[in-house]
Amino acid sequence: PHTKRALALTGIKFGISFNLTAFNQGGALVLIYKDGSVLINHGGTEMGQGLHTKMIQVAATTLGIPLHKVRLAPTRTDKVPNTSATAASAGADLNGAAVKNACEQLRDRLLQVAGTQLGANASDVRIVEGVARVLGGDRELEWDDLVRTAYLQRVQLSAAGFYRTEGLHWDAKAFRGSPFKYFAHGAAATEVEVDGFTGAYRIRRVDIVHDVGDSLSPMIDIGQVEGGFVQGAGWLTLEDMRWDTGDGPGRGRLLTQAASTYKLPSFSEMPEEFNVTLLRNATEEGAVYGSKAVGEPPLMLAFSVREALRQAASAFGPAGVSVELASPATPEAVYWAVEAARAAATARAGGSASALSNA
Repeated sequence: PHTKRALALTGIKFGISFNLTAFNQGGALVLIYKDGSVLINHGGTEMGQGLHTKMIQVAATTLGIPLHKVRLAPTRTDKVPNTSATAASAGADLNGAAVKNACEQLRDRLLQVAGTQLGANASDVRIVEGVARVLGGDRELEWDDLVRTAYLQRVQLSAAGFYRTEGLHWDAKAFRGSPFKYFAHGAAATEVEVDGFTGAYRIRRVDIVHDVGDSLSPMIDIGQVEGGFVQGAGWLTLEDMRWDTGDGPGRGRLLTQAASTYKLPSFSEMPEEFNVTLLRNATEEGAVYGSKAVGEPPLMLAFSVREALRQAASAFGPAGVSVELASPATPEAVYWAVEAARAAATARAGGSASALSNA
């Protein structure tokens, strides 16, 4: 009787693009060397989100070659200038489209060379797994040989790619327009258990279905969904900022300025059972290979944790009672919500007793 469990289901619809239209552009520089290796440069910053891995995959897929043929150079503005911030969950969209554009230019040049070597029209040649083949024929040309031939024929083996998100416009004064390229959708169901004596709680289970379009890398995207959700849960349940409210010289100073005082989510706060599924058949037309952004949207799915905690706290009171729950919903905040629910039960019981006595 001193613990209660609750379940909450929340969804998101998250718009993807920079609100400042000018930021919705990306550039890339792709170089092919005589030995068949490929070096890509793009304007995005890798911060653990897997952006570089996705860019290598985009280049390899577009050129039709194995991943080991592609290398990536550190992001530098002397290679790709005027880069937009790696933000707004648009890193893979903008830079991936620019890399794809550069690789398409190179592929078209190489297909012309391959067509001449194989005695076919360039439009009938495909490069798959590092081999150029004529559709319906048995003649083929290895990637390394194709590149070497192109070099000897003085075909340019470098290309600058560029991408700009079309169809965006936004009037900040009138609050009208189309500020987003598309929307990412998701839903999360969370089950929690709350201790009525202390306000302590645990996340028993989380089930998420999230829309990433046709994923460029399912393993990376599932990791991003998991990480974003846990970060959001920390934001809504743990990360409590406190300032000095005394009358001394330190008044107004941030007190929770280190890991020892500012609680971040760790393994102990992870759901005991955590299931993430990527939505199927969710191709996004006009995006890089049908993929969608995955950085920020999953953060908002963590509202299911907070709402489940609020429902569990309410369960300590009479049916139909809803309590307020502060954010972040720390164990202390949950305890006071539980007490509010109990107070509502006491008040309702008192009112019923008074009504009976009057009768």
